[in-house]
Amino acid sequence: MEPRPPPPAGSAPPGPGSSTAGAGPGTTAGPGTTSDVQDAYLERRTLRRGSAGPLLLTGLGVAYVVSGDFSGWDAGLSEGGFGGLAVAAALMGLMYTCLVFALAEMAAFLPTAGGGYGFARRALGTWGGFLTGTAILIEYVLAPAAISLFIGEYVESLDLFGLESGWPVYLACFTLFIGIHLWGVGEALRFSLAVTAVAVVALVIFAGAALAEFDAGSLDDIPVDEDAFGAGSWLPFGVLGIWAAFPFGMWFFLGVEGVPLAAEEARDPVRTLPRAMAAAMGILLLLALVTFVAACGARGSAAVASTGDPLVEALRPGGEATVWSRIVNYAGLAGLVASFFSLVYAGSRQLFALSRAGYLPRFLSLTSRRKAPYPGLLVPGALGFTLAAWSGDGARMLNVAVFGATISYALMALSHIVLRRREPGLHRPYRTPGGAVTSSVALVLACAALVATFLVDRDAAFIALGVYGVALVYFAVYSRHRLVAVAPEEEFAALAAAEAELARD
Repeated sequence: MEPRPPPPAGSAPPGPGSSTAGAGPGTTAGPGTTSDVQDAYLERRTLRRGSAGPLLLTGLGVAYVVSGDFSGWDAGLSEGGFGGLAVAAALMGLMYTCLVFALAEMAAFLPTAGGGYGFARRALGTWGGFLTGTAILIEYVLAPAAISLFIGEYVESLDLFGLESGWPVYLACFTLFIGIHLWGVGEALRFSLAVTAVAVVALVIFAGAALAEFDAGSLDDIPVDEDAFGAGSWLPFGVLGIWAAFPFGMWFFLGVEGVPLAAEEARDPVRTLPRAMAAAMGILLLLALVTFVAACGARGSAAVASTGDPLVEALRPGGEATVWSRIVNYAGLAGLVASFFSLVYAGSRQLFALSRAGYLPRFLSLTSRRKAPYPGLLVPGALGFTLAAWSGDGARMLNVAVFGATISYALMALSHIVLRRREPGLHRPYRTPGGAVTSSVALVLACAALVATFLVDRDAAFIALGVYGVALVYFAVYSRHRLVAVAPEEEFAALAAAEAELARD
């Protein structure tokens, strides 16, 4: 039987003479104490510690993103041209770099599975924590659903086993890869690292083959819109095209912020998380630069714009398939699998942390004997499969995910600024270079990217806002009154409140 939950956050534990008749969640039955109830509650909600070292964490950071190098970013050429997308990708790279440095600091002093929710909970209170955690969930639930559709398209185009894109392929993706996660986190992260390595090697092969055909004159071959302000060969859609290309510039980095979600399963997270995040970001910046420039220079920006498989197209002189294009085509499937697999992991850990603290139904944070959060894997998996099979619109779902991501980026950057100013004496094993200035840059760029999503897909933005609205009603009416005080993120915030109270006295 599931033990009674511990007291809600802010409630007092029962006194020595408390009666158990009609007892609420803050009491215990029989000889058990409140401490026993709390221990039993957390024991059923424990992840396997020490499963991930620096290499697996770095691989996880790259895995989140690597599919974005193979496709998706090319649609930005139709919004901003080569110059517009280049500037957008550079600015988004700056945003992610600043954000990663800020998150590394916060992950070092709060290494829990809550990640962004935990940081915002301490800085911005329960509402800030829930807003951030919900935005992250929108990203990590919808992105795997969209990627399962892309995997189906790849399987069909490559004629693998004679399968066609459809719900059986989507179901196989969710069943197989969630099954590996249920097996154990160590096994899951090693599988992710292996598939990611295949995808990265393929990107290196692609870059070598494409750069051999590089022609700088092909970069700015998109026809110029003469009516656009500031239009020219490098900015064929004008200055506004830079802003419209922001969401596509994010594709080179989208998801790397999820590394802190592995904190409770990391070895020595205080030291390994900042190093792994920095290493992953460095690899992604290099891959983005080489992939983008090589693809556009090999065939021309006009040829690869919105093709769906820009790297394959870049290696098809005259439209004919080559050995290199076939290799990259198969490797694109590996990249999709790596991102799908790692995003499922991230979503399950964010859901686990929010549920453990009572923001979402508590059963979602239960863990198996192998310390896998099985409801946190199965419930989002079932939702993702349903969305994929019902919608079939991967681009729209990814746009919704990007909208949720940009909200979370702004709130996480704001959390770093608030903590730096409000708690300057907080012990920080790792300190962000540039301090609050760095996170302020991330905040401004995240807000700009958030607005840019309305320029690209207004319907997706409003869908995300609708989901947000439903979640906020649930929190306002129900779950904010049932938070669990012993959850690590809640204890950390309560400790801060107690220290502030003592300082005032």
